[in-house]
Amino acid sequence: MKTWAKRWALLLAVVMMVSILQGTTAVCAEVTYPTFTRDSFGNVIFTQPAYIPIKVIGSELTQPDPENPGEVIPSPLANPKDVFVGPDDHIYIADSGNNRIVHLDENYDFIRYLTVSEKPLLNPEGVFVNEAGHVFIADTGNKRIVQLDADGSLIQEIARPESRFIPDSFQYDPVKLVADKRGYLYVATLGGYRGLLQLDPEGGFQSFYGANRTEFSAMDALKRTIYTREMYENEMSKLPGTISNVTVGPNGFIYTVSSGEITKNQIKRLDAQGRNLLIRSDETLTGAGKTLVFGESLFTMYSGGKKLIPQLTDVAVDQYGNMVVIDRQFNFVNQYDPYGNLLFFWGGNSSNSLTQLGLIKNPIAVDINSRDELMILDDQGAVLQVFELSEFGHLVYKANELTNNGFYKESEPYWQQILNLNAQFAPALTGLAKAAYANGEYSRSLDLFHRAGDQNGYSDSFWQLRLNWFQERFSFFASAALIVGMLYLLAGYFKKKIPWLRRKNKKSGKTFEVIEQLKHALYLLKHPLDGFTALRFEGKGGFMGAIILLIGMYATLVITRMYTSFTFNNIPPNSVNAVAILIQFALIWLAWVVCNYLISSIYRGEGRFRDVFIGSSYALTPFVLLGIPLALVSNVMTGSEEAIYQYLLYAIYVWVGAMFFWKVQSLQNYGVGETVVNLLLSLFAMVVMGVIIFVIVGLSNELRLFIYEIYQEVSMR
Repeated sequence: MKTWAKRWALLLAVVMMVSILQGTTAVCAEVTYPTFTRDSFGNVIFTQPAYIPIKVIGSELTQPDPENPGEVIPSPLANPKDVFVGPDDHIYIADSGNNRIVHLDENYDFIRYLTVSEKPLLNPEGVFVNEAGHVFIADTGNKRIVQLDADGSLIQEIARPESRFIPDSFQYDPVKLVADKRGYLYVATLGGYRGLLQLDPEGGFQSFYGANRTEFSAMDALKRTIYTREMYENEMSKLPGTISNVTVGPNGFIYTVSSGEITKNQIKRLDAQGRNLLIRSDETLTGAGKTLVFGESLFTMYSGGKKLIPQLTDVAVDQYGNMVVIDRQFNFVNQYDPYGNLLFFWGGNSSNSLTQLGLIKNPIAVDINSRDELMILDDQGAVLQVFELSEFGHLVYKANELTNNGFYKESEPYWQQILNLNAQFAPALTGLAKAAYANGEYSRSLDLFHRAGDQNGYSDSFWQLRLNWFQERFSFFASAALIVGMLYLLAGYFKKKIPWLRRKNKKSGKTFEVIEQLKHALYLLKHPLDGFTALRFEGKGGFMGAIILLIGMYATLVITRMYTSFTFNNIPPNSVNAVAILIQFALIWLAWVVCNYLISSIYRGEGRFRDVFIGSSYALTPFVLLGIPLALVSNVMTGSEEAIYQYLLYAIYVWVGAMFFWKVQSLQNYGVGETVVNLLLSLFAMVVMGVIIFVIVGLSNELRLFIYEIYQEVSMR
């Protein structure tokens, strides 16, 4: 009986497994592109599809045949530029090539064309519909904005606004537009680097809104410092990046999309004053007040020697605040939560000759309806691709919504189910960590925040654990401090009363030479100028002591990277490559010693190569002595003490830099000015040496390939 029960149980398990696999295969068969995300430390990983393609719209459109009344002829989309989902889920497509707006209902069935027969449209590139059903069209070819009522009748057209605040050189070519609840229009113009045009309901100019800042690099700062006014005026003007698209979120905030050379904060959520709110949230994984980067890629690509960067064309915001961003450079659809944290990105290569379900040739616009169906407009394929959320996508969105609304306990089973499906899904780890923290499970939240790569959450969990630990042991520490204090006072009292306790220990007459060399390193910390001079003229240091210090420096570099608290160092310990650290340290060290010695020899220095080698090793003493203790102490610190940690760390760096300065000054017998020049020339020589080595290695590789090609040519003959 038991045997038959076991057989039936095994058969049932096999049937269930087959059904699960069939379901998984069916879903995968529907999706023709891979879906990616990033793990806790930024590595690209595969994940389950978030969206599944369901239909393609655009090629089936028709229009009445003017030559045969009652008949229709094909009229597919031609170079479409924008798609907008209205308050009633109706879809509006700016069909630029056909000079019309295509109106579809919520089920994607055709309703009508909007052409404005009184004054026909010309290459419209943007469309927006407000709560009243009024249609606003960016009629780019006619350089105007058209407002229609719900029946399609013309209400007004807005030409270039007149204002003394608009320069004569401003080009009024509206391409995208939205309206807020007050009826104010926000218009993106072609090449408009001054920001969005903010117009009142009658079309009067109000202000430029939400302009990007001009990028200012270190090279620009250097030019401003050393260039004359005439030279600076001949430089090409640096202009802020242009806003290429605009949309309105469910909460009424204006979202802008910037492209071109902008590499950060390409998506902005603007308040009434035009300030970006996406960098002001405390909930971002990147930390409060820091910049966000949108647009994902699998690897770095170059074209013409220039690094390719994402070119974002549009953003759609769903009812939960999640953002879907499309990128025409890498043809990826990127999905982010309301705080700009990555959820998914996906896409695939499409054939140029045919249109394939789910594959987009050139994404130009995107929007989402109330059923969470995603619509992506492809201007090259001249179609509208429609996607629906997968079961996995539904799980992620539901869990994320609960977490963002503070329902951490309710979100926990959803996140756990997601983590069972993908153990590396970082948002699931973060969601579970927040749930554990809210439940007071600080040890568990500490581990989960660490796995999620969330330094802020890790620090908060550790703060709670540390507080509880001290509260439980406060009486012990207070008693111990009292006892130690009393013993210290008693020891001082008895030392004065008992003569033999005051006797000093006699120094042993013999010590090892290497011990004396290392003791001199400690003497350098108190008397750097005298100490380095003693290295040169009194032979206080030696190669053995220098090598021990170099080994200590290498060990300190490895240990600090491995054992500094995750709060201040988000590098996984298992990713630390001791061999790579050794090679980097050895190359930089040897380059410094050689370049500094050569520059000193040319620049009237008196130090020998031996002195430079040993002195440079001894100059590392502060980092060797304090680096490891600071790394260990960091493990009892939280993010609120980051200022203390950073102060101590930079103090060590400054101390080491000062030791190198005094080393050059003492060993080479320089003044202060000569020492500064020597250090700068040494650093410059290191850069030149690196470039030369890079060129030599590159040429050697080319020579090897050339010889190999000659060998192949000769062997074939």
